[in-house]
Amino acid sequence: MTWLVVGASGQLGKSVCEVLDERGIDNVRWNRENGSVSLEGFVSTYVREIKPKVIINCTAWTDVDGAEANELGAKLVNADTVGYLATAAKACDAVFAHVSTDYVFSGVGTSPWREDEPKQPISAYGRTKAQGEDLLQLIYPKRSYIFRTAWLYSTYGKNFAKTMVKLSLKDEADVSVVTDQIGQPTFAQDLAEQIVDSVQKEIPFGIYHGTNSGQASWFEFAQEIFRLVGSDVARVKPVDSDAFPQPAKRPACSVLGHDNWAGSGVDEMRDWKIALAEAMPAIVSAVKAEG
Repeated sequence: MTWLVVGASGQLGKSVCEVLDERGIDNVRWNRENGSVSLEGFVSTYVREIKPKVIINCTAWTDVDGAEANELGAKLVNADTVGYLATAAKACDAVFAHVSTDYVFSGVGTSPWREDEPKQPISAYGRTKAQGEDLLQLIYPKRSYIFRTAWLYSTYGKNFAKTMVKLSLKDEADVSVVTDQIGQPTFAQDLAEQIVDSVQKEIPFGIYHGTNSGQASWFEFAQEIFRLVGSDVARVKPVDSDAFPQPAKRPACSVLGHDNWAGSGVDEMRDWKIALAEAMPAIVSAVKAEG
């Protein structure tokens, strides 16, 4: 049974491939070198040749601010490509697992966002990801999953956790971090395990929120990183988002509810602090190796 991982060179794609390899699951990795996932005809032909039983879509336009200046470009990756992959998955009767985002919600409120709440994105990035969800549910709801996630970090690429580790080790200067954005730091390896478990256990198709449990502000996330590294937590200073003006609006509350895991056969993901503590030694090693 071949699994096709689209966007295999990103931090989540790499994590998914690691999990598949560990479990002895045959997989094909689709990166840019294999051809563009944004060309409908190519997607159809490529998927038809591979005949995968499962497609996991980890590819995305993740430049949130860049999407404000190029929403059409973001839409091509975050929406149109999802439609192409969904159509190809349907043609070969493959299970399709698509990764989406907390940015499909407005972030206005204090309660965790339910899986079935109306989408009200406040940025170009959020709009294009919401469009991708809508296309998938229009084309291939019968055998598809949507896993919404947020605040991903890992040993790979660039992410907030690695940036904070680098700053904590670099010097003794203070680090300003916003306190007015709340979400769920999520270890990419945990999400990868959750996605593969969900497919293997054949949980009901639909929408699930793939984030570690609990919640924190970016400030609290940074504090925990400094604590785990052994650096002075007092160096982390709280500020409002106004201190860092950005082209795209960020959701103030990105906490995602986990109701749909109940009774699915797969437990909700563990607490973010537990996951971060486990991940930190490898992240520190990765940061030191990168210089």
